[in-house]
Amino acid sequence: MLFDESSTEQRIQTLAREFKYSGHTWGKTNNFAEVPVFLDSRASRLIQLADLVAYSLFRFHEYGDSSFYDVIQGCFDSEGGVVHGLYVRS
Repeated sequence: MLFDESSTEQRIQTLAREFKYSGHTWGKTNNFAEVPVFLDSRASRLIQLADLVAYSLFRFHEYGDSSFYDVIQGCFDSEGGVVHGLYVRS
């Protein structure tokens, strides 16, 4: 998991450790490839891209604004009409 640098870094690191070793409501998280990584978005284009994707999803689901979502909608993995990697709660 990659995160933009923030004041919540220590709390997220603690949660990741708790999820791995103590578990959570749905069990334990066993398949982290790496610990959460925090990067300054001004120094990483990948973090900037992640911010833009998150913002487009936020605008679409919170405000019904599809102007950004329409640009990326076809980029999510899908097979047989089922979209993978994007969970939308009904």
